Amino acid sequence: MSARISIQAEDFDTGAEVVALTSGRKDVGACVTFTGLCRDEGETLAALELEHYPGMAEEEIARVVAQAQTRWPLLGVRVIHRYGKIAPGGNIVLVVTTSSHRRAAFESAEFLMDYLKTRAPFWKKEHRVDGLARDWVSAKDDDDRALERWEK
Repeated sequence: MSARISIQAEDFDTGAEVVALTSGRKDVGACVTFTGLCRDEGETLAALELEHYPGMAEEEIARVVAQAQTRWPLLGVRVIHRYGKIAPGGNIVLVVTTSSHRRAAFESAEFLMDYLKTRAPFWKKEHRVDGLARDWVSAKDDDDRALERWEK
């Protein structure tokens, strides 16, 4: 089972990542992708700034990918998380999971995203179009509840 994790400032190409994970594979019956985008609610956001702790972020994500690999029969995993300032509409995160069957691919992708949204060591700050920087963004209660279901 292959797993690749990247923390990068550069944008990514979802299609190219899917091809890299599935090309030539005859055992893959399902490929699920999730792309998280920077959204601008109310046209007030100029950019979302993401910071991380280099080394620690990769290790933590690798630990959770390993958990997913023990819970589901995965054939491949690709996780990309960007850092730096990202404008509305820009890609933030990509999770791609492959398996022989759809349920494992769907559930593992959702598990990984629930973790990335709430526990991955990234910090987010909103930069508004009026020039003011807001405080660091906290995880939402709904996101925490989504992660709790995997801990049962």
